[in-house]
Amino acid sequence: MNGTGKRILLVEDNEKIMYGNKRMLEWEGYETAEAATLQEARAYIYKHRPNAIILDIMLPDGSGLDFMRELREGGNSGIPILLLTGLTTKEDVVFGLMAGGDDYLTKPYDFSELSARIEALLRRAARVPEIIAKGRLSLDVAASIAALDGIDLLLTQKEFALLLIFFQNEARFFCAEYLYEKVWKAPLADDSQAIRKTLSRLREKIKGSGWKIEWSKGEGYILIRE
Repeated sequence: MNGTGKRILLVEDNEKIMYGNKRMLEWEGYETAEAATLQEARAYIYKHRPNAIILDIMLPDGSGLDFMRELREGGNSGIPILLLTGLTTKEDVVFGLMAGGDDYLTKPYDFSELSARIEALLRRAARVPEIIAKGRLSLDVAASIAALDGIDLLLTQKEFALLLIFFQNEARFFCAEYLYEKVWKAPLADDSQAIRKTLSRLREKIKGSGWKIEWSKGEGYILIRE
């Protein structure tokens, strides 16, 4: 079981292919979520961040390639994307990869190859650099330390986890439900005060760094430059 704890979003309108991929991935230990249209995929990604996406290029409500560009430009550059398509020419493959795909698989394919490619994508994505720097702010991922001009900001574990999510997804909105689920490892339920208080403390600690966390009604929280 290679995929324990990893969530894969399947964006596919062919029910037979969707079911086959879902069954194989869950047997391998992955969690799966399904979207038959781009609209469903957008709604899912707004609230959740999958570890990888298996994306069909041709969907009922638009192009998978256009959707992929939308994700990349919207701050989701870190999510590995495996493209699935019936197009097999070299030009098609190159175009898909240049548009932002991390790997490419043509139909029909063997489930064992799909599994191997997903595993490889997740291994590469897991190689997070030890230090992430944005201007005067830096995050030591291994030590869970955030520093301003080299001085430890003394963040709590949850404050650091929240800041890391924002750092890795600059200019992307996150709803409170998503952040709580990722950091507290539980549904938000009625504990909305906990995340509000934690974000309030984090905002104070990064003041003067050149970055700020803002909240927008209907969209959520976002890290932007001051």
